[in-house]
Amino acid sequence: MKKLVLFILILMGISMHTPAQDWLTNIDEAKKQASELDRNIILVFQGSDWCAPCIKLEKEIWSSQEFQAYAKDHFVMLKADFPRKKQNALSPDQQEHNEGLAEKYNRDGYFPFVVVLDGSGKVLGESGYKKISPAEYIILLTSF
Repeated sequence: MKKLVLFILILMGISMHTPAQDWLTNIDEAKKQASELDRNIILVFQGSDWCAPCIKLEKEIWSSQEFQAYAKDHFVMLKADFPRKKQNALSPDQQEHNEGLAEKYNRDGYFPFVVVLDGSGKVLGESGYKKISPAEYIILLTSF
């Protein structure tokens, strides 16, 4: 009986630490998946360890079960993070990749900045943090 309880607790611990969203970090991989699956790309520019609205968007929208369930079958999620804390530093290659994405899709340097792209990388629409429900955010993203 003790082993069964321990096993259940371990499983619960594993499920609690499952990533909140399946994020890609490479635009070429995102375009490939989007084209193969006939989906749009949601490109998110964020400062995960310093940008308060970015953190709110993560908590209120991206991490919600409602958004995750929808995104899993409708979007390819691509993250371009720009952390400032040393312990969260990206690899030089990833940092260079993200800066290239910013040069192309976020020249004004807004954070958070959400860009909806088609499978070829063409911009369909843009948004940022909005104090709305996950369902309303899904409607916004699909309206582009």
